[in-house]
Amino acid sequence: MSDTTAFVSIEGLKKGRQAVSQILETAAGGGCGSTGGSGKASCGSSGGPDDMPQEIWDKVKNHPCYSEEAHHHYARMHVAVAPACNIQCNYCNRKYDCSNESRPGVVSQKLTPEQAVKKVLAVASEIPQMTVLGIAGPGDALANPKKTFETFRMLQEQAPDIKLCLSTNGLALPQMVDEICKYNIDHVTITINMVDPLVGEKIYPWIFWDHRRVTGLEAATILHQQQMKGLEMLTARGVLTKINSVLIPGINDDHLIEVNREVKKRGAFLHNIMPLISEPEHGTYFGLNGQRGPSAQELKAVQDACMGGANLMRHCRQCRADAVGLLGEDRSDEFTLDKIEEMEIVYDLDKRRAYQQGVETERQAQHAAKEAALAAAAAADGVDEDMKVLVAVATEGHGKVNQHFGHATEFQIYEVSKAGAVFVGHRRVDLYCQGGFGEDEQLPSIVNAINDCHAVLVSKIGACPRDELKAAGIEPVDQYAHEFIEKAALDWFGDYRRRIAGGEITHQPRGDARIRQGAYTGGAEAAA
Repeated sequence: MSDTTAFVSIEGLKKGRQAVSQILETAAGGGCGSTGGSGKASCGSSGGPDDMPQEIWDKVKNHPCYSEEAHHHYARMHVAVAPACNIQCNYCNRKYDCSNESRPGVVSQKLTPEQAVKKVLAVASEIPQMTVLGIAGPGDALANPKKTFETFRMLQEQAPDIKLCLSTNGLALPQMVDEICKYNIDHVTITINMVDPLVGEKIYPWIFWDHRRVTGLEAATILHQQQMKGLEMLTARGVLTKINSVLIPGINDDHLIEVNREVKKRGAFLHNIMPLISEPEHGTYFGLNGQRGPSAQELKAVQDACMGGANLMRHCRQCRADAVGLLGEDRSDEFTLDKIEEMEIVYDLDKRRAYQQGVETERQAQHAAKEAALAAAAAADGVDEDMKVLVAVATEGHGKVNQHFGHATEFQIYEVSKAGAVFVGHRRVDLYCQGGFGEDEQLPSIVNAINDCHAVLVSKIGACPRDELKAAGIEPVDQYAHEFIEKAALDWFGDYRRRIAGGEITHQPRGDARIRQGAYTGGAEAAA
């Protein structure tokens, strides 16, 4: 423990860690849900109160960011009440806004606390599965403490069933821990991109500290000390913490393994490693100076290298600071201030609870279907018992294969083996169907996005994309439409192994955008 955190007692820190240690040990084999059919589950992804302390389960079971399984069923929203920021990041430009963009720091309307509360009540009345309210900017929640905590105060009174969260860079965190606990904010996200200030000075040009602007190595050192101090203080108070880290190739990609190790030591509940977004049109320093973001394969490689450390979150969508809806969707344009003024807002707590009970019934059915598929997979004979493959899934939510290939703007990626179907990430793609017709020029980029997958599960697919996917060695699968994802993936995998064992097809390992071998008896051509 550093000198800056010496006042956090060892006993206090140990006591706080007890609340999360069981989950961290469960997750030692990997990321969310990685334990497959063992009956144990990391971060509440598929388990229940028997798998973790009851107080932890109550916090994560319907939180879409802290539970991979919950994100299929429950929605979140962010309110943009915190415009000011106390640091500058080389990957951030809060001035840019596009209605079609999903990027942290971006909003269309900044809100007062009163407007924010009204918007939350409006959304909660229309989207009863919305369970979480977060303040994530567009600046830093704790650089705007008056607006942030006034919003939380009013929501605590008017919407007591909604979980409260905030995101912060951590610079002001130690001074705000008491306020965070005062308002029962039991989920805090800290963006930590380094634990070595020599790395940090390449990411942060300046911070605003002690009434002055500090630059260079001194700035990175102060930020690092405050982040570690704040994380330890939250752990000691039993607050669940999620660490966000932006993967910046050539700057902190290898270093994030050390970040993962250090935040686990201090009791972090989840570690979310996100890809750098650095398109030049966003106007960020990195974007304007040619710093590239990682490929999906590079991101997965770093995440995989961190397995065994802090539990990994892989289902993040890098939401806007005014996002509304399920992860992967944005309904914020339905709840602009002018539209809210025309709405009749009725916050019916009993109706919300009844709706969420129905969600839990569906979720239990999903879990039962997965367990049945796991049992069938364990009993099935086939080749290569250790085989693992990636499968892409088109879904609109509810944990089901329920989206047309042409309507997908992202594919969820699962690693499938006899042990289970594990969510490992998502891939954004260009929309194929536009105006009712397929745009063939979009197909190469879509195929390239999922070119390390052996199959893509969809509710429906047209002849042209079907042929293109087959030519690229990716099997288009629509016979499991509207089934639960894990069951569909495991059933497909069992059939895939049977076909290999019967000599119908030849299993081909898949890499990144290399030439594919024809894997189908029909003679699919090799394709780049």
